[in-house]
Amino acid sequence: MEFEKKEDCGLFGIYGDKDSVEKTYFGLFSLQHRGQESAGIASSDGEFIQCHTGMGTVGRVFRKGRKTLQRLANPMAIGHVRYSTSGMSKAINSQPFLSEYSQGQVAVAHNGNLINAKLLRDEYEAYGSIFKSTSDTEIIIHLLAKPSHVTKPDPLGHVLSHLQGAFSLLFLHNDRIEAARDPYGIRPLCIGKTKEGAYVVASESCAFDAIEAGYIRAVEPGEIVTLCEEGLKSRFFVAKGSIKPAHCIFEHIYFAKQNSRIFGDNVHEVRKKAGKALAREFPVDADVVIPVPDSGTSAAVGYSAQSGIPFEMGLVRSHYVGRSFIAPTQKARETSVKLKLAVVRDAVEGKRVVVVDDSVVRGTTTRGKVRSIRQAGAKEIHMRISCPPIRYPCFYGVDFPTKKELLANGRDLGQIAEFLEVDSIEYLPLDKMLECVSLDKDCYCTACWSGKYPIPVDVASSKFSMDRYQMRMFDENEYDV
Repeated sequence: MEFEKKEDCGLFGIYGDKDSVEKTYFGLFSLQHRGQESAGIASSDGEFIQCHTGMGTVGRVFRKGRKTLQRLANPMAIGHVRYSTSGMSKAINSQPFLSEYSQGQVAVAHNGNLINAKLLRDEYEAYGSIFKSTSDTEIIIHLLAKPSHVTKPDPLGHVLSHLQGAFSLLFLHNDRIEAARDPYGIRPLCIGKTKEGAYVVASESCAFDAIEAGYIRAVEPGEIVTLCEEGLKSRFFVAKGSIKPAHCIFEHIYFAKQNSRIFGDNVHEVRKKAGKALAREFPVDADVVIPVPDSGTSAAVGYSAQSGIPFEMGLVRSHYVGRSFIAPTQKARETSVKLKLAVVRDAVEGKRVVVVDDSVVRGTTTRGKVRSIRQAGAKEIHMRISCPPIRYPCFYGVDFPTKKELLANGRDLGQIAEFLEVDSIEYLPLDKMLECVSLDKDCYCTACWSGKYPIPVDVASSKFSMDRYQMRMFDENEYDV
């Protein structure tokens, strides 16, 4: 894992449990890997919704612990952890968003990225709508409130049909929770059930483990699932199966937690298969295989098992150091990387080392890790990456750098190896990576590797496209794709 790409967000919701808020709190903890910029919980007693959000991790936002959770205590709740992929990392963009319109209160939590967000916002502002945030999520609330939409037979389904891009959404109304997924199923969303019979919905099934809930199924692409007093109801806002799925396979490569089940496969098993495929395709004479933790660990286990080269934890990760990509200077980022990943000298000294990582984005922090391993006495360093070279930006909820900043853009393997200061580097080919998952290869989005976007992107916008006034402190050209 490089500290140069940001995860998308994490969603959790539960209906009909006396401890719904507390279970949402624990569910968000298990999804913390999906977002550390802000967190929040909204809950309802059936008549009134209240909400608490803030900047930072779940533990920081709810640092008063039980006191805050008791204030929110209600039988239904939704929660959100955020990494910004649309809109700056500011308190005004924390979710869930709580608003009130002609149909009452609604709280919304979103994972994904709307590629037509700026177009919709410009249109609504032209007719007098006032926005309080710079996130694409708020646009959905304005669509819900539009008088001509409110009168439709299925207002929410009608609103969702206006959205283009990747979205998994939770809506908390006074009396129910509605969960929806875009017609391509780009981002994951699944349904579970607690021992007490309460329905749960979350971005990943690992959140169910945290509250001892069982996995039922995924929310299907284009489906709206309602959790209410009658139980679980389902409807589709597009014809079921009318659109070929485009699941983000990068969820398997990097985002999701190893014990999660997404898109029909266990994440750990997919990564192990990728590591085994790497060993078959690109063997190397070496003494030890080490992972870049945590997302590279399962692939390294697979590489070791297939190659017969011993597995070692040559890099040890500290969970108490802040994310290095938000450090203010390059020197601070380099220091942060050294603190974040410490080299176990005895595991690499005097040895030929295979380093297995999930991906390489800019390459600057990867080069720093390589230098640390070399300084610890490694004789040779061979990088093996469990996905193809990333050459294209993502517009569906992954905060990759601009195309010109991507290491693999315009460089061949020799040039990449030279930049990273490794003896060799190999990437898992796209077709071999797709063999590691169980669905048909056409059911996955591979745009960041192939440049083939399942949803056409007419205008390439940056995550700061709607931060017009806040962008005074930045050079806007720096973020052009």
